[in-house]
Order: sequence, then C-alpha cells, then structure tokens
Amino acid sequence: MKTFKFRLYPTKKQCEKLEWTLVRCCELYNAALQERREMYKYTGKGTNYNAQAMQLPEIKEIREEYKDIHSQVLQDVLRRVEKTFKDFFLRVKAGVTPGYPRFQGRTHYDSFCFPQVGFSLKNGRLELSKIGHIKIKLHRKVLGTIKTCTIKREGHCWYACLACEVETMPRTPYTDEAVGIDLGVSKLATLSTGDVIENPKHYRKAEKKLAKAQQTLARKKRGSNRRKKAVQRVAKLHRKTRNQRNDYLHQWSRRLVNTYETIVFEDIAPANLSKRAKPKQDEETGQYLPNGASAKSGLNKSILDAGWSQFIAFCEYKAAEAGTVRVVLVDPKYTSQVCSSCGTVRKKTLSERWHSCECGCELDRDHNAALNIKALWLGRSLQEAQAS
Repeated sequence: MKTFKFRLYPTKKQCEKLEWTLVRCCELYNAALQERREMYKYTGKGTNYNAQAMQLPEIKEIREEYKDIHSQVLQDVLRRVEKTFKDFFLRVKAGVTPGYPRFQGRTHYDSFCFPQVGFSLKNGRLELSKIGHIKIKLHRKVLGTIKTCTIKREGHCWYACLACEVETMPRTPYTDEAVGIDLGVSKLATLSTGDVIENPKHYRKAEKKLAKAQQTLARKKRGSNRRKKAVQRVAKLHRKTRNQRNDYLHQWSRRLVNTYETIVFEDIAPANLSKRAKPKQDEETGQYLPNGASAKSGLNKSILDAGWSQFIAFCEYKAAEAGTVRVVLVDPKYTSQVCSSCGTVRKKTLSERWHSCECGCELDRDHNAALNIKALWLGRSLQEAQAS
C-alpha cells in the first residue's frame, strides 16, 4: 500500500460542507465513545463496532442531518472508536501507561475517510459523494488501484490522501556497498565514506518568528476571532517548519537508498535522549543544585529538530519499496569511544569533536563513529554467514 497526498482547492460552499461533515463526524465519535463508557459503567460489559453500526439507521431517523453524509464515512468513524479501544487494551496487556480514549474537540478531529466507495477522480477533480466535485492538484501520477480516500484538514488547507495498492518494482542501487551513518546535532549525519549531511536546523531558524507569534497569541482574549487568527498563524509556522524538515529528509533518504545496498544506523531512541535533566538536591541543606537543565533543554530541542527517527523511517520505507536495499540498526554502545583503527576505547566528552589515538588514527569523531557502526554490521553479518 502506498499513499498519495494531494492539495484540494474547494470553493467557499464546499469548505463549509467539509467543515460541517467534520463536525458531525466528531459528534458521532464522541457519542460512540460515551456509549461505550456508560455501558461498561452500568452493565460491566462493553460493546463493539457491529453493535454500534446497527444503530446508524435509527440515528439517521432521529438526526436527519446525518443522511447528508455517506454511510461508509459514518461507519469509518465507528471503526476509529473500535481501533482506539483495541489499542488501549493492548497497552494495558503490555503493562505500559494505557491512556484511556478521550473525547475529541472540533479543532482536533481533522479527517474523515471513504473506505471503499463514494469517491472518484475525473478530469482533474475529486468527486465526493454528497459533497460534490472538488478541484485537486494532481502534481504526480497516481499509481496502482485506489482503495481508500481520506480528506484531511491542515489549518485552512485541505488535502486528499489516496491509499493505493501498488505493485513494487525492484530498484537496483548504484553500488552494492554498505554504509554506516552516525546521526548528530551539529551535522545531521556523517557517513562512513567521510561525506557529511548538513543539518539545516529549520526550527532554530523559525524560532524567533514562532516566539513572536506565540507572544501575540498569549495576549488575545480567549474565544475571540483575533485569538483564532493568532492560533492559525502559530499553526502555519509550525506546519511550514515540519514541511521543510520532511522535504529535506525525503531528499537525502532517497539519495542514500538509490546509492547503497545496505544502510546501517544506530538503534537509538530520541525520546530517551531528549528527556529533561534530573534535579540535583543537596543532602544536607535540601537545596537544589545546578543540574545543567538549561543546556540540556537546548540540546533536547536540537535533537528533536534534527528528526532522526523520521530520517530512519523514510530510509526504511524507501528501502522496502526498492526491494533490493535494506536498512539495519546496530547497538550504539561505545561507537563514539572505540577507535575504528585499533579498537582501543578512547573516552571522550561531548565537547571533544576530534578522535585521536596512539595508533596514529586521527579523524573527526563522527566519522570514527560511522566507521564503527559499519564495522559492527560487517562483523555481525560475517558471524551469521559462518553460523549458516
């Protein structure tokens, strides 16, 4: 399955219709969630999708406005509720913080889906049942068979996400080599070949504009039209930063997948690396001591701005699509400390950016780490080959 996302250009009336459909879907979602909660509270038993979907004809008799929404769109709303509860129970069984399903606000419920029928593409327009023909910007060819159509709102913009069943066409990379990649903050990535991918730091560049927009938002009266406009301004800046980051990561992930047969990353967890600094307390006086929280928060912001997880995810799905390329994750332990030439552990602080060893190995710290990452994969693959 592959999803194609296209920009929609609805008229004013169509915008109102799309917004109205979202509001009705949000109401149905919250009503279905409330029914599940009350049924379990009073009877000790829950309900399921089939039982709630059987009530849709009765709901349409009571609330006639729901007749103006395609039946499968309403059914998909109930499937979302079902999926939300299934995920909740899976988290409970796994022993993690479950997070009980919550009601959705109108500003947070941003999409509805035609899961099978009710949509079609004709002459540069997207035909949606009971909504009409909407102008769509088909900036690329739609491949395969369209299975579902999701209409999504992002600020004042509307998008159509077409999920298609596509036959994968294997792509042979330019080389049959493996490359180790060390992810960083000052530089987005350093390759074992010595090449460097620079970090554009999109969020850092937009930080001043965001701060000013958020200050303007804080001064606005809650519920006012000016506050709504200020909210849209902040959301637009965040959306632009996200799009810039994704575009940059898409370009580089495509180049890597087209060039190398095996791409080796560290198996890192940015969520753990970006945790806030733990407080330090004097045992005698009980006073809190300096713990470097300010510097750590700045580092956390840079880690999240780099988008490491997104970069790895983009490489993984592009590699899976290519068929002949694979992305491998290795243990990051000591990759920055071990000498790539002789294997000696040379401990370094974060501020030390140059690797120097008694064996004569002199190179950039990140380049040394990338060579170690590649060596870890080559050693593991050699062991697997000998075992087989």
